[in-house]
Amino acid sequence: MSNMKISSFEEYHQVYKHSIEQPEEFWAGIADNFQWRKKWDNVLSWNFKEPNIKWFEGAKLNITENCLDRHLETLGDTPAIIWEPNDPTENHRVLTYKQLHDKVCQFANVLKNNGVQKGDRICIYMPMLPELAIAVLACARIGAIHSVVFGGFSAQSIADRIKDAECKVVITADGGFRGTKDLPLKSVIDDALVQCPSVKRVIVLTRSRTPVSMIKGRDVWWEDEIKKVETQGNPECPAEEMDAEDMLFILYTSGSTGKPKGVVHTCGGYMVYAGYTFANTFQYNPGDVYFCTADIGWITGHSYIVYGPLSQGATTLIFEGIPTYPDAGRFWDIVEKYKVNILYTAPTAIRSLMSFGLDPLKDKDLSSIKVLGSVGEPINEEAWHWFDDHIGYNKAPIVDTWWQTENGGHMITPIAGITPTKPGYATLPLPGIQPVLVDENGKEIEGNGVSGNLCIKFPWPGILRTTYGDHERCRLTYFATYENMYFTGDGCLRDDDGYYRITGRVDDVLNVSGHRIGTAEVENAINMHSSVVESAVVGYPHDIKGQGVYAFVVSPNQHGGDAELNKKDIIMTVQRIIGPIAKPDKIQFVSGLPKTRSGKIMRRILRKIAEGDTANLGDTSTLLDPSVVDEIKAGAL
Repeated sequence: MSNMKISSFEEYHQVYKHSIEQPEEFWAGIADNFQWRKKWDNVLSWNFKEPNIKWFEGAKLNITENCLDRHLETLGDTPAIIWEPNDPTENHRVLTYKQLHDKVCQFANVLKNNGVQKGDRICIYMPMLPELAIAVLACARIGAIHSVVFGGFSAQSIADRIKDAECKVVITADGGFRGTKDLPLKSVIDDALVQCPSVKRVIVLTRSRTPVSMIKGRDVWWEDEIKKVETQGNPECPAEEMDAEDMLFILYTSGSTGKPKGVVHTCGGYMVYAGYTFANTFQYNPGDVYFCTADIGWITGHSYIVYGPLSQGATTLIFEGIPTYPDAGRFWDIVEKYKVNILYTAPTAIRSLMSFGLDPLKDKDLSSIKVLGSVGEPINEEAWHWFDDHIGYNKAPIVDTWWQTENGGHMITPIAGITPTKPGYATLPLPGIQPVLVDENGKEIEGNGVSGNLCIKFPWPGILRTTYGDHERCRLTYFATYENMYFTGDGCLRDDDGYYRITGRVDDVLNVSGHRIGTAEVENAINMHSSVVESAVVGYPHDIKGQGVYAFVVSPNQHGGDAELNKKDIIMTVQRIIGPIAKPDKIQFVSGLPKTRSGKIMRRILRKIAEGDTANLGDTSTLLDPSVVDEIKAGAL
């Protein structure tokens, strides 16, 4: 499988040139490294107007045959998944490719026994266990569409996602562990399902042995269902033949309006792109132990814990816990224990670990590390150097990967050991990716030493196809802003060497600890609190999270007149409606918000105040009531 890998910077330039001049020929060559039941009739047809994008039209495949079956002869006894539990004293688990294949077939049969058919949507809400990966792959094996929801979301957020996709089955666990926290997963699902009539079955894995309510006719235990399959004595589950453009999964992501949108990825293009980018960016070699610290509930976990690594026959490490439990040396213990070669983590984790100083690194052997990676947000220079000095010993290249849920895989990133890096820069586009910078009017900004809004002008196989059940929203969000371009929502700088540096979101979306959260979503949640009239939310620089959430809240009739208590009530409300990841770090009560005469809230001004940059607020004379700005400035936290 190594004939996809680029081996020198010179080769990168040749391959890149070919991929831009002959994109269909290039991607057909990459796709030939995968297993197809039937080859494509046509590599690509597309327009960004509607948008309508089809890759490998007419091809038939099943992604799990590429992730499992095709490795059985050569890698059957090689570890596919290593699982490290939250509690370091609990036993770890290793699943070889053969064992993983058996377990996926087994659980796929469980799904069939429970009425799941090709095309059904399945919601998965589970801790970071091998069974989460097994559930995802079992869905893909029988052509069911998985929608994984991150274990930190609230009942309301889950209900919204289940209703939007009309899920028929939910797969969950009794509970889970994350650091010192016990996650009451099943009870959160029970709360969500009060408003979800489409769900006919809940399959519950035993993990925490927390007492849970099991409703007759709806709820079944994972282990009991596995036993039934075993007594039927049919361990095999033939993989369903899928069309390249059949839906593989839905993954909900925050947008600039309140309602989460379900990004849709399809079988063929996504498989090719996740596999290709994994092999290249990390320069994976057979036998390497690869550790991505993300959660499978995010796109990083889909592409770079499950599908990308397994499609390349890699050994992928799944970690249930958090970097600071039982102490801030946990990642380094894991690296030492399994001799991890590739470590892929988030800047927010690195900044958090930096704050503990170098003590947790004492006597830890990190010599196995060959490649370091960063994902979720641009990595700041200080964190980059700390990572480089103390974790990579200045000999492991850092791949600072820029990409999004909607992209399916890495877009602009160094190739490990091949692309010369610069701290803070995502460097250069991977082959097949054609980035452009545009000004406000959509005019392309040519040359180097420039900045603008980042767009992509040509499709790649991992591009989203639609937003589930609402194609118009997909068009408006990504393809309507600039003609014939995919708009990323990010601002970007291209330096004198042609290297790209992402400068942050240009729309109303925050990036908190690598989680994308729409300001409108948080405002909706705050406004549901009984004493709140209205609110405006902006981001501000935060030492650990990258961006913190700053809320300006109009609440004239506070309950009991106690501002601190009211702040806590508002935080509780946000937690209940969205989940703890979205809770405001700062809440400032104000008598009014700066608005234009047409009623639009001027978030630009609030952002400056939140950042403490009040010297240049620009022209406030056009505001309905300019005096409100002085009041907000005076009360800034």
